[in-house]
Amino acid sequence: MQLFYSPEINENSINFTFDKTESRHIVRVLRKSEGDKIFITNGKGFLFQAEISVASDKKCVVAIVDKTLHKKPWNYQLHVAVAPTKLNDRMEWFLEKATEIGIDEITPIICDHSERKVVKLERFEKIILSGMKQSLKYHLPRINPAISFNEFINSNPSGDLFIAHCEEQDKKSFKTEIRKSTDITILIGPEGDFSKKEIDKALANNFTPVTLGNSRLRTETAALVACHSVAFVNE
Repeated sequence: MQLFYSPEINENSINFTFDKTESRHIVRVLRKSEGDKIFITNGKGFLFQAEISVASDKKCVVAIVDKTLHKKPWNYQLHVAVAPTKLNDRMEWFLEKATEIGIDEITPIICDHSERKVVKLERFEKIILSGMKQSLKYHLPRINPAISFNEFINSNPSGDLFIAHCEEQDKKSFKTEIRKSTDITILIGPEGDFSKKEIDKALANNFTPVTLGNSRLRTETAALVACHSVAFVNE
């Protein structure tokens, strides 16, 4: 099944017109014609089955023939606040794979040791959307604008709070601290790790220091390990 996306479709929609770019993709690239069935999600749990009524590469129109509301496959909220990697492709790899595994919200955080302080949010959104469609999920994760570490800490993040860092101090195993069906927010630092000042601030704000294993992991690997750990414990 090939999945299309539009946030504009809702449960009351009867007909829908794709924009010129998507219309061209459907008609010219995929060679869909009038009467063909396609599947669309709005990223909010709905799966729509539609039939093409106008197969124009400038304006492809479909009629909604069926709709199903799917519950999210997991019963928790996972929010990963992660420092953007120096190389964009590594961050994009994380976003794609985390979406495939299951994640609800991502916030890029700019830390004391961050080598990248500017992110291209539009590009990240496209990567997440592609991951959702590829893995046939119907809930689109939220990607927030980049903010500073301090701004994030002061935003009162929800759920069980964790910070994964590399400093030599008492830390708990993340996988043993995960509680089933419980919301989680976890901080993942940059290549140079969090600064001591940032770690101290997180601890002062009720974040539990954790380790993700014995290996020293890259930022994007650590973030993905965190996602997989939460999904695995909740299976």
